Amino acid sequence: MSSILSGRGDSLRDLQMLRMTPTDLQEVLDIEYAAYPFPWSHGNFLDSIKSGYETWVLRAPAPARQLLGYFMLMHMVDESHLLNITVHPGHQGRGLGRVMLDHAVALARTAGMKSMLLEVRPSNTRALEIYLRYGFSRVGVRRNYYPAPDKRREDAIVMRLPL
Repeated sequence: MSSILSGRGDSLRDLQMLRMTPTDLQEVLDIEYAAYPFPWSHGNFLDSIKSGYETWVLRAPAPARQLLGYFMLMHMVDESHLLNITVHPGHQGRGLGRVMLDHAVALARTAGMKSMLLEVRPSNTRALEIYLRYGFSRVGVRRNYYPAPDKRREDAIVMRLPL
């Protein structure tokens, strides 16, 4: 197994950031369903690809080429919206989310965007801390945005990063 799978950060430069294609979707869905109690559907991902959004996967170096994470980014006027960013639960805490976030920000800057927007569950404290450390700030709350257990809803914290 490659050193990235054992958690050594010195191999982060060997990762492969590739455009997501429909052939990636089964692996993407495997991670999505492992990571979230209310996952995106196959159709959500396929629609993002077909709509021309920035859809990317992060793979371990050859020969393993294991899918480690993915993200979807939509450009709107002068702001990018990070729709989904997910690291395989078994590989979290190794800097992979940062690698993908750096790539998403670079894509947004290249596209001439002025800021990046995202929503995060208040209960996702780990992601919230990562975004705050990265430089995102809280700009609002979307009430009852996410589905939650027992037919309840959870708010979304809206965050923005100036680019």
